[in-house]
Amino acid sequence: MKKVFFVDFDGTITQTDTCQAMVEAFAGDGWQQINELWEQRKISTEECANRTFQLFRATLDDLRKLLNTIKIDEGFEAFIDFCRQEGYPVYILSDGYDFCIEYILKKYGFEIPYYANHLVYEEGFRISCTYYNRECGLCGTCKRSLLERLAEPGSQVIYVGDGTSDTCPAAHSNLVFAKGRLLEYCRAEGISAVPVTSFTDVLEKLS
Repeated sequence: MKKVFFVDFDGTITQTDTCQAMVEAFAGDGWQQINELWEQRKISTEECANRTFQLFRATLDDLRKLLNTIKIDEGFEAFIDFCRQEGYPVYILSDGYDFCIEYILKKYGFEIPYYANHLVYEEGFRISCTYYNRECGLCGTCKRSLLERLAEPGSQVIYVGDGTSDTCPAAHSNLVFAKGRLLEYCRAEGISAVPVTSFTDVLEKLS
């Protein structure tokens, strides 16, 4: 059976969540309360991000400097090499920001299709949500809809993630590699998931 991989970006491919790094570096007081509302699923990703951006004091150059400090998972390159050798498609599904993903992928020399919220800078930051699902209204990027659209019929859908926005697609995947909040969610909801700490673990489990 052919495998298709869907992979979260922040905190999964990257060692540090870039959205978290941005608010810690650039946001004034109050972002913690906004983020808590998002984690409790009381506000959408779009509302959370755009309210938080109102607290920012940063430019695009400031963001680029921050992104230069972000490192990726040490096993990710080997994972991508494995998928290419086997002919397995890999898609990045992110409720983060396209500017950050594009910048970091380019920095490390990866060309991987990704789907994320669009980051706009016009005398301040905001996002627009290209892959929003109006029926749900929570995530800016509906990972479940993308997963169902991109997976080839009859393929084994494999998801790798770590956070709140990964819970929905994980529940609709054939195999889940999880850490962090996603692993806690899967255990609480009785969703079968393989615990991992890195892509090195994912490769070992696959072999």
